[in-house]
Amino acid sequence: MSAKLSGSPSPTLSSFSSSEAPGFSTALFVPKMEMMETDNIHLKRPLSEDKEDSADEIKRQKVSEDQLQEKVNSDCKTEAAAEGPVNPVLEDSKNVMVLNEESEDQQDEEEIGESVGEGEPESFADMMKHGLTELDVGITKFVSTYKGFSGILKERYSDFVVHEIGKDGHTVHLDDFSVPVDEEDPLEEIFTVLSAEDKQRLEELQLFKNKEGSVSIEVIEDTKEKRTVIHQAVKSLFPGLETKTEDCDGKKYIVAYHAAGKKALANPRKHSWPKSRGSYCHFVLYKENKDTMDAINMLSKFLRVKPNIFSYMGTKDKRAITVQEIAVLRITAQRLAHLNKCLMNFKLGNFSYKNHPLKLGELQGNHFTVVLRNITGTDEQVQHAMQSLREIGFINYYGMQRFGTTAIPTYQVGRAILQNNWNEVVDLILKPRPGAEKGYLVKCREEWAKTKDPAAALRKLPVKRCVEGQLLRGLSKYGLKNIVSAFGIIPRNNRLMYIHSYQSYVWNNMVSKRIEEYGLKAVPGDLVLKGGTATYIEESEADNYTIHDIVMPLPGFDVIYPKHKIGEAYKEILAADNLDINNMKHKIRDYSLSGAYRKVIIRPQHVSWELVAYDDPKIPLFTTDLDKMEGKTPAVLATEGKYKALKMDFSLPPSTYATMAIREVLKMDTSIKKQTQLNTIWLR
Repeated sequence: MSAKLSGSPSPTLSSFSSSEAPGFSTALFVPKMEMMETDNIHLKRPLSEDKEDSADEIKRQKVSEDQLQEKVNSDCKTEAAAEGPVNPVLEDSKNVMVLNEESEDQQDEEEIGESVGEGEPESFADMMKHGLTELDVGITKFVSTYKGFSGILKERYSDFVVHEIGKDGHTVHLDDFSVPVDEEDPLEEIFTVLSAEDKQRLEELQLFKNKEGSVSIEVIEDTKEKRTVIHQAVKSLFPGLETKTEDCDGKKYIVAYHAAGKKALANPRKHSWPKSRGSYCHFVLYKENKDTMDAINMLSKFLRVKPNIFSYMGTKDKRAITVQEIAVLRITAQRLAHLNKCLMNFKLGNFSYKNHPLKLGELQGNHFTVVLRNITGTDEQVQHAMQSLREIGFINYYGMQRFGTTAIPTYQVGRAILQNNWNEVVDLILKPRPGAEKGYLVKCREEWAKTKDPAAALRKLPVKRCVEGQLLRGLSKYGLKNIVSAFGIIPRNNRLMYIHSYQSYVWNNMVSKRIEEYGLKAVPGDLVLKGGTATYIEESEADNYTIHDIVMPLPGFDVIYPKHKIGEAYKEILAADNLDINNMKHKIRDYSLSGAYRKVIIRPQHVSWELVAYDDPKIPLFTTDLDKMEGKTPAVLATEGKYKALKMDFSLPPSTYATMAIREVLKMDTSIKKQTQLNTIWLR
């Protein structure tokens, strides 16, 4: 029976938030307070010493996006009303856990979010009493028994750096801003030849926002060269428009018009791309405090193209500095490089042309550089913890963000889908719940509970793109008697996220039970992969394998289960949920689970660490790619500082959670609920 070794049976978009690792707080008390937002959740917490800098930074980020047209040069003022919405920057915490980790390479599966936020900050800790803990989702074991210690993760987002590892094993870096020379590239003048008013009119024409069928631009100082540059500028900056030259009253005009109707915007013009050049421009995206989809939405907005012409191998953390490869269809390196002048928190470089896009999951993994600040562990404790991580590894649990952040975990919705209980699905997604949520979501849920009128509940939502809004729109269209079709309006990856969450819940519980029952050794009846096919370990060969060889199945119709007690435990946990382990095919094909196999223990590669002393909490503790490109000298660190930080480097394969590796080092519960309780105690 063959199956892909995978952390997720299908590509995914990261949830219930963007992709970030949670933070772990020490009992560090500073008398100031600030508002913090975690996946849109506000809470009060102690303020770190660089709070003022952070607040200014956040304001600058908001200005750079929301009011960019007032801030950048006129050649960058042409934001399109966009084919893909761009999410606002969130004010993440700096020394409280940000539960937004990776799954680095799971496409937006977890990005869906029954959108939490804007609870009363004073009562946040009380509201989070209703949240999940690790115990609730089966995360109960550690591989080592040494005593843990505490530290602050992501006190600054620059304390968490992720470099993608490509399919060739090469770690992706930003180290070259040069643009490939191409005789057919348009002149640099194309970015400045059009006035802001011309660009506004052309943008409205391109997006079919005006009644006119064309836009005429008078050629001042008429020369053939000047007309050529204007033609190139319109065609390059406004895909879908064609141009011609016309005479009127003795003056020359460049007339822009639609060549092929509305389809032209989605499909870059084939005739304008040199045949000798690869159709895809590959580049390295360096980003700070942004998730991958936000970054792509922003790039597509400035380039006036659909976001779906971009491709990538995996999504990356938001609250981090991340470096990854992106490919885009028929956009020149010259145009992309020009965006470096316009956008904050991004840099694009290492441009090349190739004949293929990128595919989700093609990468070999990610390399992490993580700083845990203000650690309490002794040098000996740190040494034991890091040696254990390097030599044994950590349990490959699905992290807390896999299960959502509201009082109703995503795996419960997945279970209802698998049970074919569609009324329960609707109820779980839409019903009122305790905990921290945006005010408009609370009102929407209350309206639904009171009237069961989808149109009335939908009117309470200013943002219709959330899961609740999509489901209500489907119910308005198809009615309460056709919930399957109504639910189908939600994007497929987001629907599958729920059942993958249920699979993850089962897997976590079964792995904890497996380790409790048999410890960290291979035993007869365990499963290993041979050439991608799962096979049982026989009595005679148990000594030939270690715990690092063992895989456990995510439940489905195309997997086999262990032949010892844990095989029976799988049947029992599914039977308790009224599911038949021998019949995992669903009436609706999308919700049929084939299953997959996942390694029980992950041993990180290229593990290294050092203890760093420092006095200034604002000081960067390592040098980024951008620092190197800009020639910044590394900070001078104290030999004996007030504070001690642990700097960790390690590489992980796709679909593993850095959060779980750090959990193993610190021996701390990574749930928002537990971290908030710790914070509240320290504040008091």
